[in-house]
Amino acid sequence: MKLSALVVARNEEARLPRCLAALSFADEVVVVLDRSTDASAQVAQSAGARILEGAWAVEGDRRNAGIEACTGDWILEVDADEIVPPELGALVRDTIAASTADRHQVRIDNYIGERLVRHGWAGSFGTTSKPILFRRGVKVWGKQRVHPSLRWTGTEGAKITAHGIRHEVDADISDMLRRLDRYSSLKATDMLEAGDIGSLPNNIRRFLSRFFKALVSRKGYKEGGWGLLLAFCAGLFPLLSHLKARLEPERHRP
Repeated sequence: MKLSALVVARNEEARLPRCLAALSFADEVVVVLDRSTDASAQVAQSAGARILEGAWAVEGDRRNAGIEACTGDWILEVDADEIVPPELGALVRDTIAASTADRHQVRIDNYIGERLVRHGWAGSFGTTSKPILFRRGVKVWGKQRVHPSLRWTGTEGAKITAHGIRHEVDADISDMLRRLDRYSSLKATDMLEAGDIGSLPNNIRRFLSRFFKALVSRKGYKEGGWGLLLAFCAGLFPLLSHLKARLEPERHRP
């Protein structure tokens, strides 16, 4: 089985070297560079990757372009801030050699700085597993700028949990808050384009339910103050997106 590793990036010259070096177990590496102005292309070329450069305003479109560029029977889709350890690479090869399914969830180990934060990821602000290993042709991303929807065909196999991807999601608290600001702005644009920004009461309810889910249901309380921060960001994401679309439509309209 031929395996393609797909990396979608924008101005990631600092993180691409470690990400790409960890993908040597793949038969080919495809790097999609979206409006990159730094040395990302040179880094990818030096690593022996095939490069697809362009400009995509919508995340789903750029990810679909990358999937179409892959030639493998199976695709492993990772981001520039994710590192696949050797043990997981070997497990991925074993999985695709034996699998009769069409896709598999893979465990994600999220790091804030050097701290592994296992609990509290929820509400479109983070996840502990993603469906990133799949046969070519079964996965299509939706046309959204942030957290695009997914359309699948085929069957889902067993989740890969013995080893996980190292996801260096945030450098520190300030980086986490900048991510919240960036994500909510993109979500506001998506909602304005769709003509549905929701209501304030509903988004207040979503704040409370997502805060509870992250802190209690997803056991964020086990992480102390970090879990509290994650619960706050998970709950605030839909509410802040709504408020940006409602109060500042001229700033976020597509």
